[in-house]
Amino acid sequence: MSNGDYETIVGLEIHAELSTKTKIFCSCPTEFGGEPNSHCCPVCMAMPGALPVLNEKVIEYAVKAGIAMNCEIAEISKNDRKNYFYPDLPKSYQISQYDMPLCKNGYVEIDTKEGKKKIGITRIHIEEDAGKLNHDEFGKKSFVDLNRAGVPLIEIVSEPDIRGAEEAEAYLKKVKAILEYIEVSDCKMQEGSFRADVNVSVRKKEDNKYGTRTEIKNMNSFRAIVNTISYEAQRQINVIENGGKIEQETLRWDELQGQTISMRDKEDAQDYRYFPEPDLGLIKITKEYVEKIKENLPELPESRKKRYISEYNLPEYDANIITSSKYLSNLFEGALAICKNPKSVSNWIMSDIIGALNEREIEPDKIPFSAKDLGDLIVLIDKGTISTSIAKKVLQKMFETSEKPDEIIKKYGLVQISDEDTIRKLAHKILEANPKSIIDYKSGKDHALGFLIGQAMKETKGKANPRLLDQIFKEELNK
Repeated sequence: MSNGDYETIVGLEIHAELSTKTKIFCSCPTEFGGEPNSHCCPVCMAMPGALPVLNEKVIEYAVKAGIAMNCEIAEISKNDRKNYFYPDLPKSYQISQYDMPLCKNGYVEIDTKEGKKKIGITRIHIEEDAGKLNHDEFGKKSFVDLNRAGVPLIEIVSEPDIRGAEEAEAYLKKVKAILEYIEVSDCKMQEGSFRADVNVSVRKKEDNKYGTRTEIKNMNSFRAIVNTISYEAQRQINVIENGGKIEQETLRWDELQGQTISMRDKEDAQDYRYFPEPDLGLIKITKEYVEKIKENLPELPESRKKRYISEYNLPEYDANIITSSKYLSNLFEGALAICKNPKSVSNWIMSDIIGALNEREIEPDKIPFSAKDLGDLIVLIDKGTISTSIAKKVLQKMFETSEKPDEIIKKYGLVQISDEDTIRKLAHKILEANPKSIIDYKSGKDHALGFLIGQAMKETKGKANPRLLDQIFKEELNK
């Protein structure tokens, strides 16, 4: 039986740290970094007698996420104790939610090769993050840092509607974009504020019953998640085809070896011995509270995408890429407000800016210049102050130095040559040096004109106005 006879089933449990100023049950700061154990207090260190107090902002942000992902918001929910023992969990239990989550029965829509597809969301619940273990380089000691303990999380649990690595990546990117747009999480994967547990199983296409799943914990890279799903699905198919049985277990992804490695048996809900958190009361949400949040929700990526296509005639592909990141979308909107040229802004983002981000291996939130700077650059092109080729050099300098485009142009003498007499003298010089190109042009070889313009641009190091060059070369050649 071939691999094509199987389908891969994926379920994702996304953990997103909320961008509140303080932790979920105490007033310690949530900011990333800091000296180990410097953002702690008796509550998040689980000192005897210290009691939790629920941060109301956590509820607001979680409800925002639930509304943005089409969830039902529970009028009454509660916190529960999830018991497990690990060195970076001070209380030996985590305050989470079990049978009465804050949000449930939602969905997110993704684009697939077959068209739009809804990925169901079972639940979104609030919980506290654990601390962090730092291991010494010799593997003999581990140190506990509790700065992250008590940082508020939402866990977004999908239905097993995802088929394969490509759909998983599309879903993750869509959820990340939504959370960024509504500004409840910074979603910085490199800092662990957006990560996922990945559940993978396979089954023959004619089967209705799900196969045994494995779980790969705490993944914070799209590329690693895609590679993990692809590898783990193939591993499971090989086991089944060779007469083996898939064990329900927790795995980790080894990036160097490019394979999953077993860690332990997979826990079920009963293993955590959930029970209601006795130190916290019920969470009661009114319909008025939900409506108020809904009214103040910002425009979401799908709405922006449709608007960009209808208002600015952007291709669907371009609109999809730009709106997939709040930072790219805001860059587009801000630059557009300056230059009033949507197609030009889109082209710069889709080509040079995304290319520069990929080359530098940085995310859009790290773009070192403002939307106004990009708009100003495009205005300079449209006015004829600089050519497109010069603008590409200016953009590179903007990435390198964060300087304003006009400052860079002045500093490096990059103003476009648009004086007609200067351009005509240059054309004469190029024509005298290339008599064969004159013959080629007059015999109908169109590439000759392009060659001559290229020589003139080379002579002026890209500063000559290309439209004026084209005009004057044609005048001289047609005499």
